[in-house]
Amino acid sequence: MSQTSVHKENIKHTHNQEFVLLDFADVPHLQGFLFGLFLLIYITILMGNGIIFLITKLDPGLQTPMYFFLGNFSLLEICYVSVTLPRMLTSLWTQRRTISLVACATQMCFILTLGATECFLLAVMAYDCYAAICSPLHYPLVMSYKVCMQLVAGSWISGIPIQIGQTCQIFSLPFCGSNLINHFFCDIPPILKLACGDTFLNEMLVFTVAALFVLVPFLLILVSYGKIISTILKLPSATSRGKAFSTCSSHLMVVALFFGSAIVTYLRPKTQGSAGTDKVLSLFYTIVTPVFNPMIYSLRNKDVVMALRQWPCKYLSSLKK
Repeated sequence: MSQTSVHKENIKHTHNQEFVLLDFADVPHLQGFLFGLFLLIYITILMGNGIIFLITKLDPGLQTPMYFFLGNFSLLEICYVSVTLPRMLTSLWTQRRTISLVACATQMCFILTLGATECFLLAVMAYDCYAAICSPLHYPLVMSYKVCMQLVAGSWISGIPIQIGQTCQIFSLPFCGSNLINHFFCDIPPILKLACGDTFLNEMLVFTVAALFVLVPFLLILVSYGKIISTILKLPSATSRGKAFSTCSSHLMVVALFFGSAIVTYLRPKTQGSAGTDKVLSLFYTIVTPVFNPMIYSLRNKDVVMALRQWPCKYLSSLKK
């Protein structure tokens, strides 16, 4: 058979193939417990981030750039987790783990696009902190409503074309071996392990895109916080320094959780780590960060806490009217 015929056969096999997401099949005795745990986590994420999103849109005291970005970030977390958790819950409940190639590619595309949005949005939030602390007099001009809208729109849409291209490039590979994905969603590393032939160029492309969408925003955040810390240390009173640090500490905690796990997952050498390690790291940037986001911002932010306390009263009084 000619090389062309073999390539056509591989392509045909790829397009007819279904994958099997193993998720947590290696612990069959824990399926019921895991279903209950992840269902509780999903409900917590939807409620927590949903409340943060609503109060930042409806409360008059939270109509500032910082809370505008926080509202978008909470909406993003809801979208991000909804790409993975519902399917995982279905698999745990029904024990049916097959996923078509098209569904797998669609899931990967959404995860990569929303992940890129999260990286950019966290960088934008760092820039907002920088502008508020380092240039307070120019802050209203620097972070005008128009600028905020442009930054948020850019964060949401800038990664779409590249991530669609990367997804198409990965799923154009022939998959002629095992169809078992040792993961709980269609992520790049476990998919590339199933591809036939040399995937070195594909891995280099993944590394390049990850560096662009993960490392560059992370470095911008580090530069912003370097200048923020330098400015804070020059403040005359300990009270002023404490207040400035508390403004940014919540954002720093989310950055550490998300970027720490994402950088290790996508930028470490392929030879290091295992499927189990990848699963644990993926849980951090797909589930743990969305769970802790509302708690981090609500417990450490007096404005959000106050709005949460007053919101039920305002809502009930509006119903009476």
